[in-house]
Amino acid sequence: MQKQPRINNQIRVPELKVIDENGVQLGVLKTFDALKMARERGLDLAEVGPNVQPPIAKIMDYGKYVYRKERQEKKSGGAKRKEQERKTVRVGFKTGAHDLDFKARQVEKFLKEGHVVKMELTLRGREKSLAQMGKEKLEKFLKLLTEEFAVQDDIKRSPFGWVITIKK
Repeated sequence: MQKQPRINNQIRVPELKVIDENGVQLGVLKTFDALKMARERGLDLAEVGPNVQPPIAKIMDYGKYVYRKERQEKKSGGAKRKEQERKTVRVGFKTGAHDLDFKARQVEKFLKEGHVVKMELTLRGREKSLAQMGKEKLEKFLKLLTEEFAVQDDIKRSPFGWVITIKK
């Protein structure tokens, strides 16, 4: 949840750098004078830059500002946006050709759906001494993929074998 800006009487600093409703900078004014000016125009004084010295405040219709901000968030797909999931596909050192083809189709399906895919080639026992062959097998597996992809993390050694992360 985003912190709401201070408005009108919530502003407790003695001086503010003030911007009017048209975007014109009015300079540094006393908070009392800026509040008086905003009220005369039938608008609110909202603190938009609280972390600078002196803080920046803008004369605006605060209700309209909040409404537009909510509309913009809705339009950008705040709730509708699909989270990018990370899918993991494991391949063993001794995995056969047919199983590799099946796993490759699975990876392509995940890529089409827009997921990030982490592929692991697991090495067990004595297979760890043949780690370089395992890396070559993972590279051959990548060549089976017909779907376009970009490498997010290169092939890296992990405690259980080799890992690579790809995305569309």
